[in-house]
Amino acid sequence: MWSATAVRAGNLPFAQPLFDYWLDACQRGILYWDTLYRRGATYLEHCESGKPPVLVFDYEIIMDARELPDPANYALAAIQPPAGCPATDPSRRPFVVIDPRAGHGPGIGGFKMDSEIGIALQQGHPCYFVMFFPQPVPGQTIESVAKAEGHFLARVNELHPDSDGKPFVIGNCQGGWALAMLASVAPELVGPILLAGSPLSYWAGVRGKNPMRYAGGLNGGTWSASLAGDLGNGHFDGAHLVENFEKLDPANTLWKKSYNLYSKVDTEPQRYLDFERWWGGHYLLNKAEMEWITQKLFVGNELVHGKVTNHDGTMRVDMRNIRSPIMVFASWGDNITPPQQALNWIADLYDNVEDIRNNEQTIVYCLHNKVGHLGIFVSSGVANKEHSEFASALDLIDVLAPGLYEAVIEDIAPDAPGQEYIEGRYIIRFEARDVSDILALDDGRDDEQAFEVVKRVSEINQGVYDRYLSPAVRAFSNEAGARLLRELHPARFERTLISPKNPWLWWLPALAEQTRAQRRPVAEDNPLWQWQERMSDLIVQSLDRYRDLRDAAQEQLFRSIYESPQLATLVGVQPAGEPRSQALAWESRELARLKREALDPSFEHGTLADGFVRLLLYVSIGMGVVDERPFNAIRRVMRDVRHEYPLTLMQLKDIVRHQVALVRLDAPRALRGLSLLLPEPHRRHQAWMLARDLLALNGPIPAEHQARLDEVARTLELQPSPTATILPGAPAPAAAEISHAATPEPVQAAELSKTASAASATAAQAKPAPAKTGAARKPAAKPNGQTPPAPKTARPVGKDEA
Repeated sequence: MWSATAVRAGNLPFAQPLFDYWLDACQRGILYWDTLYRRGATYLEHCESGKPPVLVFDYEIIMDARELPDPANYALAAIQPPAGCPATDPSRRPFVVIDPRAGHGPGIGGFKMDSEIGIALQQGHPCYFVMFFPQPVPGQTIESVAKAEGHFLARVNELHPDSDGKPFVIGNCQGGWALAMLASVAPELVGPILLAGSPLSYWAGVRGKNPMRYAGGLNGGTWSASLAGDLGNGHFDGAHLVENFEKLDPANTLWKKSYNLYSKVDTEPQRYLDFERWWGGHYLLNKAEMEWITQKLFVGNELVHGKVTNHDGTMRVDMRNIRSPIMVFASWGDNITPPQQALNWIADLYDNVEDIRNNEQTIVYCLHNKVGHLGIFVSSGVANKEHSEFASALDLIDVLAPGLYEAVIEDIAPDAPGQEYIEGRYIIRFEARDVSDILALDDGRDDEQAFEVVKRVSEINQGVYDRYLSPAVRAFSNEAGARLLRELHPARFERTLISPKNPWLWWLPALAEQTRAQRRPVAEDNPLWQWQERMSDLIVQSLDRYRDLRDAAQEQLFRSIYESPQLATLVGVQPAGEPRSQALAWESRELARLKREALDPSFEHGTLADGFVRLLLYVSIGMGVVDERPFNAIRRVMRDVRHEYPLTLMQLKDIVRHQVALVRLDAPRALRGLSLLLPEPHRRHQAWMLARDLLALNGPIPAEHQARLDEVARTLELQPSPTATILPGAPAPAAAEISHAATPEPVQAAELSKTASAASATAAQAKPAPAKTGAARKPAAKPNGQTPPAPKTARPVGKDEA
C-alpha cells in the first residue's frame, strides 16, 4: 500500500487520517449504541408512567370522558402557559387541538414550543388539548369518541361565554376527519376549523405516486384489520399502523434515521430521544373502532358521500352542514395524506364554486411545497409561518364571504404598500378559486373507479371472514397471547432488547460516559469520512430505487386486478369509464332556491350597518384577492370607539353573509337600495370615503373599481371625487372637506368602521376573477414608495388591543 522507503522512514501519508477515522468510529459507535440504550430506558419509563402525552407544556385535565354515560378513553386538558408567554385572556377566542389516534399517543400538536399549541399561547389565546389514554374503554366505538369530543367543545364554550367567536379547532391527521364529523352534526359548537394533513377523500391520488392507497385492495380489503383485532383479543395494536407508515420510506426506516444519529452523535441524541419517545408510544384501539375506520373511511370512503350515520341510523353526517369556515393545510411532500386526499372532498360535495356560495360555506386551503406528513405538525418553520398566520388571520377568515380560496403566505416585499397594517414578517392573502382548480391538482378521477371494486370485494371477504374464520380465531385468543404478540412486535422488541432490561449491556452506560470525556471527532475533510458519506448516499439511492420499483409493481398489480371489467361485473360494480354520480342532492338545490326567495325583501330594508357593508361590497366586486391590510386598518379605527358601539364578530359575520348574497343575486338592485339604507348625507359620504381608502391600501385603485366608486357617488348624490380621508396613516383632509363630510358622532363612526372591517375583507370575492394558475400576484406599490405616518390621534395597535 505504501512504499518500503516510506515505511522505513516512518512517513506514512495516510496513517494519521486512518487513525483519526478509526478512533472516531470506535467512539462514535459506542455513543450510538448508548443512545439506543437510552431510547430503550426512555421507552420503559414512558410505559411505566402510563404513556402520558408528550407535551412540553403543563396541563390540567378538566374533563374525563371515561366518566360520561357513553364512556371513551379521551380527556380534555387545559394547557398552562409557560414562563415567557403572555397570560391567557379568557375573552379571546379559545384554541382546541385534537391529535390523531393513529397508533401513537397524543402530544404531537404540542411536541415543542414552536408548535400549534405554542403559537396559540404566544398570542394570548386560551388553549385546550384533546388527549387520549393507552387502553380503550370496553365497548367503546367511534361514536363514543365523537360524543366525548362534543362534550369537550360544549365545555370550552361554557368556559368562554364572552369570547368574540366560537373556538378555533385544529384536527391533526386522523383527528381531522373526526373533527369534520363533529362539525357536521354539531355545527353550533365550533368556530373555524383547521384540517391539517387530514385525509377525507381516501381514494384520491396521482398515478405513479401515493402507493398507500393501494394497500387495502392488495390485502383483499378490511378483513386483515379484523384478524389483527381478533388476535389481539379484541384490541387492535397501533404498532401495526406505525409499521405501515415506516414501510412507505424504507431508506429512512432502514438507514437514514440511524445514520443521521450516527453521523451527528455529538449533537443529535436529545432530539432523537424526544421524537422516539412519541414514535415508540404505541396505543391500542378496540377492534370495533378499527373496523369502523377501515370499512367506513379507508376502504369505504363513505364520509364525503353522506353515508356515515350513527348506530341507529337517526343521524347522518353531512359535511355540507358545517357552518364555520373550513381551512385545509396539505403538502406536496406528504406521501401519507397527499393534497388530493386532503382536498378532493370539495369536488365530491360541490359541483362548482356557486354551489359552495349557495350553501354559505367558506373553504380556505393552503399547500406547502415540500414538508412531509410529520413536518405539518412538528416543523418549526411550518409552526412559525403557516400555523402562525392562520391563527393571526382567524377573525378575517371567519368573516370571509362564502366561497373557495387559496391562502398564499409570503414574505413582505420591501416596497409593499400598507406595511403599517401588517404584523410580523409575512403577509397572508386569500385568492378566489373554483372547484376546477381543485380538480386540476389531480391527474383525473377515473382511477378512483377501481376503488369501488375494492370496496365490494372487501365487503365479500369481510363477510366470509366474519362468518367462518373470526369465531375460530376468537376461540383461541386470550389476553396472555395477545400481550405476548404485542411485546414481540419489532417496534417494541427492538426497544426492550437494547435497554436496561438486557443484563448483558450493563457496561454500556459507563463506557459511553468515559468515551464522551475523551471524545476526538474526526475532521469533516478526512478522506475516509468523505468516502463514508458517499457510501451513505449510495445506500439511500439504492433503497429509494427499490422503493420506486416496489411501488410501481404494486400499482401495476392493483390496476391489473381491480381495473378489470370482468371483476367489476362479477362483483356487481358499475364498469370504469361510466360517468360519476353527482353528490349534490336535489334537496340542496331546492334549499338554495328558497333562500334566494327569502332574500328578496331585504334589498330595500336593513340597518345602517347593512348599508355600509353593502356599499363596500359593491365597490369591491371582482378584485379576486383579499389580504389582511384592509381588515387590520379598520380594526385600528375601531380601537377608541369599540366599547361605545358593541358588535360581536358573529353578528358582523351574519351581516356580511346576508349582504354578499344580495349583491351577488342582483347587484344593480342592491345599489339602488343603498339610498334607503343610508338616508343621511353625512353617513353616505363617510361610507364612501372609507370604501375608497380601503381600496387604496394595496396601491392605486384600478379603473374598474374607481368607476364603481363614482357610480355609487352618483347614486347617493355625493359631491364628485371627495378627498377626505378617515383611515389612520392617511393624509389629513382639508377643512372644507371635513365640513363637507360632516363627520358623524363617535358612535356613528364606530358603526361604520366596525361593519366595514368585514366587508372590506370579503367584498373582493363578490364576483371573483378567474382563478390563476401561475404565480400569485404581488401587492402593488404606492406611487411614491412611501407610507405616510399615522396621526397621533390613532396610534397603531396590536391584535390584542383590537
